[in-house]
Amino acid sequence: MDSADSDETSGGDDAPPERRSAGFKHRTRIDEARRTLLEAATPHERTERLALVPADDRALAEPVSSPRAVPDYERAAMDGWAVRARDTFGASDRSPGVLRVADGEPHSVPEREVAPESAVRVHTGSELPDGADAVVMIEHADRVGDDLEVFDAVTEGENVAPVGEDVAEGQQLFEPGHRLRPSDLGLLKSVGVDTVRVYERPTVGVIPTGEELVQEDPGPGEVIETNGLTVSRLVERWGGDPTYRNVVTDDEAALRAAIQRDLTKDIVVTTGGSSVGERDLIPEVVDDLGEVLVHGVALKPGHPVALGIVEDTPVIMLPGYPVAAIINAVQFLRPLLKHVGHLPDAKPPTTRATLARKIPSEPGVRTFARVRLEDDAGEDADDGDAATATPTRASGSGVLSSVALADGWVAVPEGREGYDEGETVTVEHWEWSP
Repeated sequence: MDSADSDETSGGDDAPPERRSAGFKHRTRIDEARRTLLEAATPHERTERLALVPADDRALAEPVSSPRAVPDYERAAMDGWAVRARDTFGASDRSPGVLRVADGEPHSVPEREVAPESAVRVHTGSELPDGADAVVMIEHADRVGDDLEVFDAVTEGENVAPVGEDVAEGQQLFEPGHRLRPSDLGLLKSVGVDTVRVYERPTVGVIPTGEELVQEDPGPGEVIETNGLTVSRLVERWGGDPTYRNVVTDDEAALRAAIQRDLTKDIVVTTGGSSVGERDLIPEVVDDLGEVLVHGVALKPGHPVALGIVEDTPVIMLPGYPVAAIINAVQFLRPLLKHVGHLPDAKPPTTRATLARKIPSEPGVRTFARVRLEDDAGEDADDGDAATATPTRASGSGVLSSVALADGWVAVPEGREGYDEGETVTVEHWEWSP
């Protein structure tokens, strides 16, 4: 596997004549291809009930309402003295009100009722003692022996957090499809919810193909398999449950058996063999088992991607060149995984930057140019302040380092013939996980 854009050709000289002549006469626009794939896929409906910790990052399968109010008691909102508000009326700096101090230290659980003309010491968050309806802030009162001099009158409810101030009893907290975050889990625990019903993670069979692929110690003509590893880890980050299969050689019967084995999965992904060369058999196998919906997409690098459906299971056939495989995984596998698993597909963060070098692009094709971000001082840039985007490589869909060492990519739209040096561009941080 070399570093040239070999996957951008229409087939090798060793391909059968009918396949060489067919090539990729029509390349589907990327948005249309994605829409076709998603319309053919049906979200699964499998659910499970989980405790809060394992439910992190999962999509809710049913609405969640609060079984109780938070707080479920009136509590002090300030450090100070719990009182009856009417007992402080008229208190001021010149004429402080005088209340009797109840015995005992400040506490979090009330031990007695606040009697008329008395005060009980409370901390922020303490349950308000029976009989009290306000809190005098600690700086607005002085204790003198068994008496409390109050220098500022309070009104009923002042400095008191009411029942349900945070969450009301019966309040709906989350809707189905909401992706649970750590802060959500804290809220659920606070209202007494210990388990939630969530959608199971969508399952994905990842099948690397190619007779030249090995897992380690490559000999002459052999290549270490990386696409399956990369794609399976992306599936895990995107909320799926991947099964990373052993390499399948370029044999029609072996490929057919591998795909049929994984039709129990929600999604099947293959890497390699998606073009129109002699050993590019995957599209033919999928078309024989089911239907190829799209073969050839107007994006670069990686236009030989194919999308199909077999027995209601979507099949994504990624090109074998690493950069092409990654780009197509982001453009097609990620949204499909989110769709099938009821997960929201949030857009990745972006950075606006000045282009340090021209990015060429073919009209009618969406080009993804890998870039590294630097600030004016030459340091890595984490934000858009004076950021410069430098392409890591002008071409080469087989150069994995051009992605691994990049901070993101610039997507040149179909209507542009590239971007000129000095233009302001949007850099997409594609490895963002949610």
